[in-house]
Amino acid sequence: MRLLPRSLFGRLILVLLAGLILAQLATLYINVTERDQLLYRAGGMQLAQRIADIAKLLDSMPAAERRRIAAVFNAPPLAISLDRSPIARGEAQAETDMPLAMLATVLRYALGEGMQVNVLGREGPPENFRRARRFAAEGMGMMPDHMGEPGAGGPGAWGSGMWGRGLRELPPGGAFYVVQIALRDGTWVTFDSYLSPQAAALPSRIALTLAVLLGTVIVLSLVAVRWATGPLSALSKAAQELGENINRPPLPETGPLEVQRAARAFNTMQQRLSRFIAERTRMLAAMSHDLKTPITRLRLRSEMLDDETLRAKFAKDLQEMESMVAQTLDFMRGTGAGEAAQPVDLGALLESLQADYQDTGSKVAIEGGLRQPYFGKPLALRRCLANLIENAIRYGKRATIKCEEAADRITIRILDDGPGIPEAELERAFEPFYRGEASRSRETGGTGLGLGIARNIARAHGGELALKNRAGGGLEAILSLPRVASA
Repeated sequence: MRLLPRSLFGRLILVLLAGLILAQLATLYINVTERDQLLYRAGGMQLAQRIADIAKLLDSMPAAERRRIAAVFNAPPLAISLDRSPIARGEAQAETDMPLAMLATVLRYALGEGMQVNVLGREGPPENFRRARRFAAEGMGMMPDHMGEPGAGGPGAWGSGMWGRGLRELPPGGAFYVVQIALRDGTWVTFDSYLSPQAAALPSRIALTLAVLLGTVIVLSLVAVRWATGPLSALSKAAQELGENINRPPLPETGPLEVQRAARAFNTMQQRLSRFIAERTRMLAAMSHDLKTPITRLRLRSEMLDDETLRAKFAKDLQEMESMVAQTLDFMRGTGAGEAAQPVDLGALLESLQADYQDTGSKVAIEGGLRQPYFGKPLALRRCLANLIENAIRYGKRATIKCEEAADRITIRILDDGPGIPEAELERAFEPFYRGEASRSRETGGTGLGLGIARNIARAHGGELALKNRAGGGLEAILSLPRVASA
């Protein structure tokens, strides 16, 4: 199983996405950590300032009014007591962590000199939280019950209803503190407080911001990578089409500077190849034309020979020379180069070739059928199939054609019962003028160009031609043609 994508686009996307996700996770961790610390400190400072303000207010009031004023500020998460004696340090667990030290420092700074401050930490809610409702009701002068129910108006709502709900709804994870402040007249005011973990849950705004940022960067990365790899895909496609059609339209020289340079170099290479092939084809065409004149003269002179045996030998040699010249020219310029592509009934084409060879006494059998038409060059395809069938008949005495049709590809297998070709020479059989050891005699004939011409035609249609030795003896030519041909 491959973990990495095979395409450059997929690999770039994988690297970018992995880097972005890791960066976003690190950013999220840092933001949450910093936010937790900042909000916790801000909450502690706000609580300390509130306690200091209440203590100053109570210190400035007469003793008789302090209970009523304390009841007004007695709201969760803060419970105020005026009748408690100083708590011994053994009754509560002293905390030496940063929030506790910060709370004590802010209180001493806000109260100034003249007021003693004790700050202790608790592991659970203090008893004063549970007595808060009774304390508030006494401080407000024993207000009626309906004044203290949830939703009722007046200060009594803070004493009964809110405290009843507040203690149950305290968020977990916070810290309980006991703050005792000695007023200037010696009275101790006790504040039982709860510092909520305000950063325990990630706010939806931060999550939404990070999600939008990540999504935006991913979309931009996809566009950028596609933009960067698009010219490479176009260049790869053009290179593939160049092997099938040397006269394909040139690449547009647009885009970034590097892409323009690559397209310009590719177009220059295509022009040089096209010019070289055209010059070579013209030279061979001229040679073929010039050879026709002496061949014709030799044919005329051979007709005047009295010896029929010698005349027949001359005629056979001249015919072989003409065939070599014609096939060489076809091989060099590419058979079907000027032919237009159109729908071709390959099944009917094979049946026509079968009838032609059977008329000459050759054995050709067809297995399977091809129903859907194929878009290609009919004369070139006929030449390709004829070369393969003729090669099978020449060296294997008979040809068996097997047709396989798929949604995206057509496969035609041509089998013979001949001696086959050594494995090391299977690919060499497509080289120009290659003739195996079994075909070097004058009895079999052949120029060694038939397979090369057939492969050129197959590749011009975007397909491929391969040879394989059969397990039971003989040779198998496999012609594969794609449905969407670029002929």
